[in-house]
Amino acid sequence: MTTDTVDTALTATVAGLRAVRRRRQVLVVAGMALLVLVAGTGALLIGAAGLTPGQAIAGAVGLGDKGDVFIIQKLRLPRIEAAVVVGAAFGLAGALFQSTLRNPLASPDILGISSGASLGAVTGLLALGMSGVALSGMAFAGAGLVALAIWLLAWRKGLHSIRFVLVGVGFAYLCSSLVAWAMARAEENEAAGVLIWTVGSVSDIRGEQLSLVAAGTLVLAIAVALVARTQGPLSLGDDNARALGVHVDAARVGTLLLAVALVALATSAAGPIAFVALVAPAIARRLVNDGGAALVASTVTGAALTLVADVVGQHALLGVAAPVGIVTGLVGAPYLLWLLATNEKRSR
Repeated sequence: MTTDTVDTALTATVAGLRAVRRRRQVLVVAGMALLVLVAGTGALLIGAAGLTPGQAIAGAVGLGDKGDVFIIQKLRLPRIEAAVVVGAAFGLAGALFQSTLRNPLASPDILGISSGASLGAVTGLLALGMSGVALSGMAFAGAGLVALAIWLLAWRKGLHSIRFVLVGVGFAYLCSSLVAWAMARAEENEAAGVLIWTVGSVSDIRGEQLSLVAAGTLVLAIAVALVARTQGPLSLGDDNARALGVHVDAARVGTLLLAVALVALATSAAGPIAFVALVAPAIARRLVNDGGAALVASTVTGAALTLVADVVGQHALLGVAAPVGIVTGLVGAPYLLWLLATNEKRSR
C-alpha cells in the first residue's frame, strides 16, 4: 500500500467522522428545537382559559376574540419567548464557562456570578426602589463587579481554572448571605416580592424588557460565534493551545467576559434560575458526544429546559403554580449530587 493510498484512506476516514458528528449535532439541535415547539404549543393552549389550536393561532396574529388575543399576546406568548431567550442565554453561558475552564462544575450558579446579579438587583429593589430597566442595570452591575473581583483574586500570572472556581464558590456564599441579610431587614411585603425574583421567574418579562434581553442575547451570541474557534484548542490544555497559535489568556478572558455578560443579562430579567447553566451544557455534550463544547446544542437545550420547566411549574406541580427556578432546582440539585459522586469515583 502506497503512502498516497494511506493518506487518501485517512482523509476519507476523518471526513466520514466529521460528517457523522455534524449529522449528530444537527439531530440534537433539531430535536431540542422540536421540544421547544411542542412545549410552546402546550403553553399557548393550556391554562385557566383553555384554547383550541385555531383560537391560539388567531390570537397570535391578532384576529379572533379580543379576550383570546389578550391572553395569547399579553400573557402566554411573552412568557414563552422570555423562557426561550433566558434559557438560551444561560445554556450558552454555562457551556462557555465549562469549556473555557475545563470543569463540568463551572457554572454561574456555583461561581457566584448569578448571586452577584441577585445582590445587585436586591440592592436596587430594597435600597433604591428601582424597577424595570434600571433594576436590570443594577443586576448587570452586580454580576460584573463580582466577576471582576473573582478575576482579580484568581489571577496569578494567568487565569487558572481551579483557583477561579474556588474563589467563585466563596463569592457565591458571600453574595447569598448578603441577599438573605437584606431580605431579613426588609418589610414583609417587600421581602415577598424579592423572594420570588431571587428564585427565578419568567412570568413578568415582557415589552421593552423582553426586547432588550432578546436583542442583547442575540448580539452576545454573534460575538460568541466569532470567538468559538478558540474553544477546541483551549480544551486541549494551555500548552497545546499555544502551540496551535491561540493567545490563551486573552482567549480565556474574552470568552469568560461574554459568558458573564450573558448571565448578567438573563439574570437581570428573570433572576438566578437555578442549574440551567449547569445542566443544559452537560445534556448537550452527552447527546452530541463529539468531545467539543457543543455551544449551539447547549443554547437550544437551555431554551428547551427552561421552557419545559416553566410549563411544568405552571400546570403539573400538584395544582400549585411554581416559579421556573423551583422546578429547575428540583431537577438540578440531584444532578449536581450525581456529578460530584461520579467525579469523586473517577479521581480515585
